[in-house]
Amino acid sequence: MTNTYFNNVGTLEELRKQYKELLKQYHPDNPNGSTEATQEINAEYDKLFQILKNKHDSKTADSDKGKSSYEDMKYDFSEDEKLREILQSIITFVGINIEIIGCWIWIDGDTYAHKGSLKGLGFKWAKEKKKWYFHTEAFRKKSHKTLSINDIRNYYGSTEVETEGRKQLKQA
Repeated sequence: MTNTYFNNVGTLEELRKQYKELLKQYHPDNPNGSTEATQEINAEYDKLFQILKNKHDSKTADSDKGKSSYEDMKYDFSEDEKLREILQSIITFVGINIEIIGCWIWIDGDTYAHKGSLKGLGFKWAKEKKKWYFHTEAFRKKSHKTLSINDIRNYYGSTEVETEGRKQLKQA
């Protein structure tokens, strides 16, 4: 099947992303858009959606039958590597407290001087907790429940990291 509008679509996520972009471009309300083009895009989307959905369903069915490979079940240590890289980048910051809770890094203390660096590394500010946090992209929140930092600590366990700044203060 040749696609007029969609290019190199391998996943449902890619399909949805391209679909949204195409609708923005070809919607009848736009100067370059038309009803015919929108109908063609919708028809093409429906066909590709079914193909990709069936491909996904067959993979899921295979894994449900016990055909999943050991490689699919192994822990992804690249997540640990990313956390270690981030820790190495911030461990020399003076005046901060670093805490690892589960697979998240939480930072508080005198962070204002390091605000730009933290943002650059991918940290985000948690206003309610008054802490910076970092986690890898593998994490997806599954509920809308709001937890306090103590609830999170109790649920996942936590470890404080001794920073270079703290070591220097102890030695002085």
